[in-house]
Amino acid sequence: MGGLTVAGLGVPMELLGQETTAVPEKKIRLGFVGIGGRGSYHLDVALGIEGVEIPAICELKPDRLHRAKRWIEEAGQPTPRLYDRGPTDFKRLCQEEELDAVIVSTSWKWHAPICLAAMNNNKHAACEVPLIQTLDEGWELVETFERTGKWASLVLGGFGDMTLLNMVRKNLLGDIIHVESGYVHDLRRVKFDPDEEPWRLQHAVDRNGNLYPDHPMRNMMPVLDINHGDRFDHLVSMSSKSVMLNRYAASMYGDDHPYASKKMALGDYNATLIRTVNGKLITLNHDTHTPHPRENFRIQGTSGVYLRDRVDSKIYIEGLSPEEHRWESADKYVKEYEHPMIQNYNPPKRKGGAIRGHGSSDTKTPINWHRLIAALRDNTLPDWDVYDSVTSSSISPLSEASVAQKSKSVDIPDFTKGKWKERTPIYS
Repeated sequence: MGGLTVAGLGVPMELLGQETTAVPEKKIRLGFVGIGGRGSYHLDVALGIEGVEIPAICELKPDRLHRAKRWIEEAGQPTPRLYDRGPTDFKRLCQEEELDAVIVSTSWKWHAPICLAAMNNNKHAACEVPLIQTLDEGWELVETFERTGKWASLVLGGFGDMTLLNMVRKNLLGDIIHVESGYVHDLRRVKFDPDEEPWRLQHAVDRNGNLYPDHPMRNMMPVLDINHGDRFDHLVSMSSKSVMLNRYAASMYGDDHPYASKKMALGDYNATLIRTVNGKLITLNHDTHTPHPRENFRIQGTSGVYLRDRVDSKIYIEGLSPEEHRWESADKYVKEYEHPMIQNYNPPKRKGGAIRGHGSSDTKTPINWHRLIAALRDNTLPDWDVYDSVTSSSISPLSEASVAQKSKSVDIPDFTKGKWKERTPIYS
């Protein structure tokens, strides 16, 4: 596969997150496909990284395309070539441009086709979540990587909770038995907003299952060593009835609005249970229709339990916590177990202030982007390789299959083809 190695192999963990201020010798050339909210965020991140060039961009909406063009020019780079001849013009970009990687931030159905076009034209692909919509797409991505050595990765989806991972690796919680989290995010307004992601609503009309597993998976898979010593074995999935989108449409637009009565396939709440080959259990939730705060993360081990909350995280460790069977604040443990990679990540502030687009108000390069560019410069695999990325997103079509069969058990494919038994744990 062209000399590819695991990113960070042979480098001490405490050095993996460090940023250097020296101007890199090797320029990295990126093409962008899709420059909406998330795409513009990734574009602005890339523009703030020394040695990254953006010679080509592809986008359907003229206002987004020309805003991106202006940002690139304002950053002091040459005017990029524009690809805007319809929804499949990404094929021309992949064929004509000399790029190290293509950055994919489009609506979901185009993710796998764009990644495949990049890989088949000698380019890597870094993609927003989810990577695939069908198992056939997953297998095609795996086989294309194995044939070409060019990868597709969900590295754009974020880095995961490294402190939580460090707690698990240091055996604070004992052997992990159960993990529960999910994508629990009220998206009713977003689904009815024509300027944000109107394509999301159609997925709710047509599909029923866990449609967005990747955000929780970025925490779940590393702590469970999925594809790196263990693997997903089978799942069962069940959805509630669907009423909330109809009620929202009626309350916002009136009872006569078409979506006030339109049948929605997607249940307002989906719960998917996943069992690993080594006997660990996952409860994966999906709820984008009901009023609620954002999700938390619960991980249970043989020695204790950790409940990560956005406001007040809690922990209980048998024999260590001051009161038996009572939560204590997790603050001291979070401080003690902060991952060395995060402790040592101190990149310089970006030029131009906070990152624009839909992402955050960070003023520093996110660590996942730092690691992505390092992998491209060093010709290494990204932290989330094609096997991990495909496995993460495959939960979506598999959960749909289970729901459609009255919650029957569905086997989860081994995209590593047996290599999970020997693969080094992620971020090790």
